[in-house]
Order: sequence, then C-alpha cells, then structure tokens
Amino acid sequence: MPTDSAHVGPSIDRVPEDAVGIETDARRVWDACLERIEERVTSLSFKTWFQPIVPQKLVGSKLTVQVPSQFFYDWVEQHYNSLIRETIGEVLGENAHLYYAIAADDHAPADTDHNNFINSNRQNAESATTMLGSAAFAPRAAFRQLDALLAQSNLNPRYTFENFIKGDSNQLARAAALAVANNPGGTSFNPLVVYGGTGLGKTHLMHALGNQAIAIGKAKRVVYVSSEKFTIEFVDAIQADRVNEFSHFYRSVDLLIVDDIQFFSGKEKTQDNFFHTFNTLYQLGKQIVLSSDVPPKELKGLDERLISRFQSGLTADIQPPDLETRIAILRRKSEDNGFELPPDVIDFIAVNVTSNIRELEGCLISLIARASLDNRDVNLDLARDVLRVVVSELKSPINIDQIQRTVCEFFDIPDDLLRAKTRKQEIVGARQVAMYLAKELTHSSLKTIGLHFGGRDHSTVIHAFQTVHDRIKNDPVFRQNVEQLRKRIEMSSH
Repeated sequence: MPTDSAHVGPSIDRVPEDAVGIETDARRVWDACLERIEERVTSLSFKTWFQPIVPQKLVGSKLTVQVPSQFFYDWVEQHYNSLIRETIGEVLGENAHLYYAIAADDHAPADTDHNNFINSNRQNAESATTMLGSAAFAPRAAFRQLDALLAQSNLNPRYTFENFIKGDSNQLARAAALAVANNPGGTSFNPLVVYGGTGLGKTHLMHALGNQAIAIGKAKRVVYVSSEKFTIEFVDAIQADRVNEFSHFYRSVDLLIVDDIQFFSGKEKTQDNFFHTFNTLYQLGKQIVLSSDVPPKELKGLDERLISRFQSGLTADIQPPDLETRIAILRRKSEDNGFELPPDVIDFIAVNVTSNIRELEGCLISLIARASLDNRDVNLDLARDVLRVVVSELKSPINIDQIQRTVCEFFDIPDDLLRAKTRKQEIVGARQVAMYLAKELTHSSLKTIGLHFGGRDHSTVIHAFQTVHDRIKNDPVFRQNVEQLRKRIEMSSH
C-alpha cells in the first residue's frame, strides 16, 4: 500500500484485499477526473491515453482503474503522472490513491486471470519509467503495441443506410458505399471518393458506411474525421512534438473516412502527412473513404500525388435529388417528426425547393415550427407563407393536365387526341412523350397516369416510358426536343 499521502495518484502498489469485489461509484469519480483532464490535454491525447481507461472499483479514497496493457501503463505513468495525481487529488482529496489493473493480453494463455494486478513497489515503477527514455519506447511503438486501444469512431449513429433515401441522383454512390461497408478493403473501390454539392447527403452516407461496417463486424477500428479536424489535430501534434503519435493513430485503423477533402487545399504539410497515411493504409489493405464537393481531377491546391491516389479507386457522384426523391425525403422526415403532411403540401415544397436536401429539411422544420407556434393546421396557404421567406419565386406543382397541354401545343395536335385510341404514329409518339414526362415530373402512380390518357393500363405507361428513355439515349435531336418540352412545362408552373 502507499506509504504516505504524498503519493496521491498513480501507484502500482498491491491492491488491498478488501478492495476486490466491492461495488462502488468508480465510474462517477473517474468521469469527474476525465472532465478536468480533457480541459488540459489535446483532443488526440485525451482520446488515445485517457478514454480507454476503465474505472473498476472505489473503496474509500482508493480508486482502481484498468488499462489495456503494460506498455499503456508505462506510457501514462511517464507522461501524465503529475496531471493524474493532481486531478485525483482534486476529486477524492489529499488521501486519494490510484491502483492500476492491466487487461489480459489477447495472446495470453486461457487460464490467465482477466485482471492482472501489478504487484510491485515504487522502485519497480520508477525503473519501468526510466525505460521509457530509450528509443525503443518512442511514440511510434505505442501504436504498434496498443492492440486493445480502438480508435474512437466519431460516427453519428443516427445516420444509417436504412434512413438514407435512395434515388437516381445517388444510386451509384449509395451502392458503392454499401459494398465497401460490407467488405472494407476487399473491393476494387479503394479509395471510394464520393463527391457532390453541399447538403446532398455525402456526410450521411459516410456515417452510414462506417456504422454498417462496425455493426456487421467487418471493421474494428473505424475513424470518421473532417479534413478540417484532421488539419487542426495535425497542427496540435506539431506544436506538442507528437507527430509520430498523431500519424500512427490514423495509420492503425481498419477504415478511415475523411469528409470534405477539398479543405486540404494549400496545406502542404498536412497533405504530405495525409499522403503517407493514405499509402500506409492502402498497402496494409485497409479501406479509405473520402468525400469532396468536386471530382478529384477538379480539386485545386492539392498535390498531384494525392489527386492521383484519389483517382485510383472509384469516384461516385451525388446529384441534387429529383422530384420523386425530394417527395420521398419529405415524407420520411415528416414521419420522423411525428407529422403527417397533406400530399399537396409535400408536392408544393418538393417543387419549389430543388437545390439540396439540407434546404429541403430546413423548410420542413420551419413549416412544422410555424404550425406549432401559431397553432395552425399545416396546409398549402401556410406552406406558401413559410416558403416565401426562403424561396425567391414560388412555383405550383406540375400536374398531368399541364403536361398534356404543353405537349399538344409543341406537337400542334388537339388535346383530346392524346386520350383517343388512334394509332397514328405522330399521335402515339406525342402520347408516349407526355407519359414519360408525367412520370418524370409528377409523383403520380402508373395507374393514375394511364387514366389521364384514355384509361390505359400501367403496362402501356411503362412501355411508353422505356421507349422514350431509350430514344433519348440514341437520338440527339429527339433528346433536345424532350428537354425543350421539359423546360416549357417547368416554366409554365411559375
């Protein structure tokens, strides 16, 4: 046992027998210590050397904590002894003592006791501390030996593939992310680079990928970090002379997810460190996932070596969501908030808010808040009032009648012929184009579209859509005509 109260804090004296097995409030005490410690060390040091410590028991003013390994204990004792001693004293008083237990090594024999208490005296502790002065125990070794130290993921558990709305605008990116999550490092999608404008769901997809990989046990050590945070931590590491520690933290993960890599632009030292981190992980067969606002070839201010690495895997884009996807997002988000919005309100928002998902969600939240605060029903009038604040020019939802009128004007045929049973080629072609645009520009069902065209069944609508879709691919003039029609219809909804 400690010889006197001067040894407040870390001690590797034998744990008293009466301390074993007693249930105490060790967690509360250790959390209080962590709150103080977090204010006095860098974010990287806190995550690496304090979060993995597990409180076990508290007997009086004697706290026992478990550390992952003998090396971990030696490192903490060498570098943070004074800080921990001071903090424990603040929380438990001047008579406080701290005892360490070392978790059993993964390679130890099966009959090894799970908690291997260090039975030694202060002289042995000082001897162990002295060993840390040798080159063999530089920070580089710390990351090789701390097998039990799992990187803090920084993932948001609310973001999953299940609540990521799939649409034509994000289909490839979502499919690629899911494939990587199910087999990180085992596909040709390494790195996976997802790019697109602000608020289109890149960050949601990144978190969903990491959460999925952890949930199914495909990656133990997953780290999500923005390029801005990576840069800040790198600068902190330089100032604290801990670059090796920083580098090996990020090079010891199974799956590294870096968001918004365009912010590496112009930061040469950070780029150089990340280049070597990228190479190390890639050579070890670990997965790298990146996001950006533009494709890698358009990134400015980045080293060509990095751009070349970024282009070596799969690059997938996310476009602004189409009408159908925007409607699906609004329905899901309103359900998540416990509201059932009228279909005409959902259509109105989806038609008028087209730039990105973040703005779409913002309008929905504003609408719900306005209805709650004013004690009003959610209807089209309220939606117009709310959207006037965020949308410069409001449009009305496109409907099938409007599409039919515009198509008939364009092809110079009477309106009623689109509903007639004539087989004249020019009428059939115009009808197919109108059906195609009705499916593209409204959220009407196939049955509803068919009813507007003389009661035709859904298979006829599907055939018309596919015919026009295929012709658009192969006929540039026809494609131009359809696009011109689409613009006329959208303009007429203003």
